[in-house]
Amino acid sequence: DSRSGTHNMYREYRELTKADAVTACYAEMAGRHRVRSRSLHIISVDAVQAKDTRRVQIKPFHDSKIKFALPHRVVKAQYKGCGTFVATRPKTTFAGTNVEIDPKN
Repeated sequence: DSRSGTHNMYREYRELTKADAVTACYAEMAGRHRVRSRSLHIISVDAVQAKDTRRVQIKPFHDSKIKFALPHRVVKAQYKGCGTFVATRPKTTFAGTNVEIDPKN
């Protein structure tokens, strides 16, 4: 039921539940391939062991010590009791991310 015929695909998603994987599949196929949900037929949803994955995009997430950078964080405690608009900019750099050394100290 596609514009150019029927196509078979194998997809891997890293999600916590099978329902989330199906939702991610619908979203990705709509975004990347412009597939309408009524034209997409999912045949099976299976959990795959880390050693059995085929997709290169999924393999970096198998590292148990993976770390993600947190470059822009706004601490909500800075604005406790303030309204929607404040006169100062948020502090988004913290020790360990972007540390500036003051030459006076």
